[in-house]
Amino acid sequence: MTHARRSSRAAAAATAFLLTLTLAACGSATVDEETAPTAPSPSPAAQDAAAAEVYNDADTEFAQMMIVHHEGAVEMAELAIEKAEGDEVHALAQRIAAAQGPEIEALTGWLDAWGQELPGEMDMGGMDHGAMQMDGMDQETVMAELSGLSGSDFDRRFLEVMVEHHRGAIEMAEEHRGEGENAEALRLSGSIIDAQTLEITEMENLLRGL
Repeated sequence: MTHARRSSRAAAAATAFLLTLTLAACGSATVDEETAPTAPSPSPAAQDAAAAEVYNDADTEFAQMMIVHHEGAVEMAELAIEKAEGDEVHALAQRIAAAQGPEIEALTGWLDAWGQELPGEMDMGGMDHGAMQMDGMDQETVMAELSGLSGSDFDRRFLEVMVEHHRGAIEMAEEHRGEGENAEALRLSGSIIDAQTLEITEMENLLRGL
């Protein structure tokens, strides 16, 4: 074999070797790209924080008024937990208190995040309190009446006024659904409408059995 032919074969072998290395490197890069961890998605908390930056006056008033409204429901529910005669009425009162307590905390957190006043820091006199009324009575009057009742009389009156109270909450939530902007607040107002509509049906059924 001539020297020129040996050199040609050596060059070809070197070229093949380099091509193999190149293909291996490309294959390795492809695998690395496919298996490399992707950037994490924003957490739900981060998404909520971003959503909380968008709100309007309707969101603020909804949060302020619903805190007061929920506090009234929790106050009545806690009294029913102590005084209710029927097991179903007692269980309903427990569910109402358990559901609305965390909602008060969420509403309070939003007002803090928005830099808005909490109900205890403001004059509520200029707001529409129609949805707060129960059979034409305010919270203090209702609590005084309920405190003087016992047995099935208490259960009946508690259910009657709580039905009216729920209707007021639904009215407030429906108004907010039409005017609010904050996504989380709108989600809560929708949840209030759904949950309290079902509870009204439950309470009306209980009233028919008393």
